[in-house]
Amino acid sequence: MGEDHRMTTESRPEHVRRHAERAATDRASLHRILDAQCVGTLATTWDGEPWLVPMLYARVGERIVVHGSTGAGALGAIARGAPAAFSVMALDAIVVAPTLFASSANYRSAVVHGTAEVLRGEQAREAIDAISDAILPGRSGEVRTHTRKELAGTTVLALSIDRFTVKVRQGPPSEPDPEDRGAWAGTVPLRTAAANPVPAPWVNDGTPVPASVRALAGRAHPIDSADEVSLP
Repeated sequence: MGEDHRMTTESRPEHVRRHAERAATDRASLHRILDAQCVGTLATTWDGEPWLVPMLYARVGERIVVHGSTGAGALGAIARGAPAAFSVMALDAIVVAPTLFASSANYRSAVVHGTAEVLRGEQAREAIDAISDAILPGRSGEVRTHTRKELAGTTVLALSIDRFTVKVRQGPPSEPDPEDRGAWAGTVPLRTAAANPVPAPWVNDGTPVPASVRALAGRAHPIDSADEVSLP
């Protein structure tokens, strides 16, 4: 997407104090988590108030790109200089232990802090295409490009990945104390799968389903498997 934005010398993982054994400090683990999801939470503050907004996104190199209406308050605040952070989480399993205190979840999470840049012109167009193709690979090549009016009504932001935190928990519940043995314990894996496409009411009978939609319906989502995440 235009200029190549690589990791800078200031980019670094954050120190994790609680359950440090679950932290990953390599950017490959961060990239896998970001690339496996398509919805995250954009956070900012404005006039002393916290704002949290769930958003579709894509990772492009060392930046996270998001877009929304020019009337969107959080995007507008960030475009005017408010600090920004972005978080993503994948819930992979419910961990059932013999006690409620020891029960947990298997998950992959990432929190990114960085500097936001407003993208315009061709960079904005490419960023919107990248978000679409992250969700439906190849979709941007199946439809017309964006009009000037559409781009004028859209705020597109790129958040640099300057600092990040990655945490991953995988595996069964911890061994219980002797007095808590005897009850069932284990994990309940969770999966999100794409179902058969449902055409809009105004689509003519016989209109072919595009390749990008057929491909999405033919596989599970998220794309990445929790089994592929490795810790350093």
